[in-house]
Amino acid sequence: MSQTKTKCLIIGSGPAGYTAALYTSRANLEPVLYEGHQPGGQLTITTEVENFPGYPDGTTGTQLMEDIRRQAIRFGADVRSGLITKVDFSKRPFIVTDDSGNEIEAETVIISTGATARFLGLPDEEKYMGMGVSACATCDGFFYRKKRVAVVGGGDTACEEALYLSNIAQDVFLIVRKDYLRASKVMQRRVLEKPNIKVLFNTQTQGLYGDEFLQGAHLVENIGTTKEQHFDLELDGFFLAIGHTPNTSLFKGVIDLDEQGYIVTKGQSTATNIEGVFAAGDVADPNYRQAITAAGSGCKAALDAERFLTSLE
Repeated sequence: MSQTKTKCLIIGSGPAGYTAALYTSRANLEPVLYEGHQPGGQLTITTEVENFPGYPDGTTGTQLMEDIRRQAIRFGADVRSGLITKVDFSKRPFIVTDDSGNEIEAETVIISTGATARFLGLPDEEKYMGMGVSACATCDGFFYRKKRVAVVGGGDTACEEALYLSNIAQDVFLIVRKDYLRASKVMQRRVLEKPNIKVLFNTQTQGLYGDEFLQGAHLVENIGTTKEQHFDLELDGFFLAIGHTPNTSLFKGVIDLDEQGYIVTKGQSTATNIEGVFAAGDVADPNYRQAITAAGSGCKAALDAERFLTSLE
């Protein structure tokens, strides 16, 4: 058990955390960053990344995160493996404890713990992740140009993903568990009027199949009724659009969260309701969830932390 003092503690990695570490280290704040249970964040389970500026030929999610990580370390960031298990934001400097019992005394904290895509719970989802299964149409839709894809979900997010993909893919199937869409009326109308989107109501996914890559889904219609019917749907891509869960359980009752559990920030800044605590990336962003926007907010959080410390001086 040890104790560390730092001007800035960053909880979580990914594009937001690593970028915050890069900026705070260059500002001589000597940041300490804990990478969490998934070093590099969700991008590490993404194969190709073609929409991050500076990579004209594309790169892998793992390589992109490693590049930003090395850049932060080059300027002096103390990047550590492990989890933060306890936070005390009742007074400054803040006291934070990791999963080995080590304490970190921090003048400022940047939270970049991200959000986790919700899955159906099928064992095949993990098997084909990055090989046909995705939780982000904006990120991966380009790879399915003129192909057959399915989107699972019935809310606004699912309809938005289906509409986005309909401009890229040849055929889009919207798999809806109920006999209606939960999306807003305008989104419903747009989906139903789109010629290459077919809505499969009362339909559930029971499994996925394929050799190395996804080739289709095992579906069941009207399950538990006399009209129950099992069938296979050939697909090149399978997109999950049933929501994300922000990784904020550690901060419940400690800082302000919205109804969905995302950290609430003030105005255009990354500041939370506690002075000296900032939030960056998907943990405070239910709307965009892109690597570039997460990296941008990591930069903002670093600048906000630096300016906060300067104002104290």
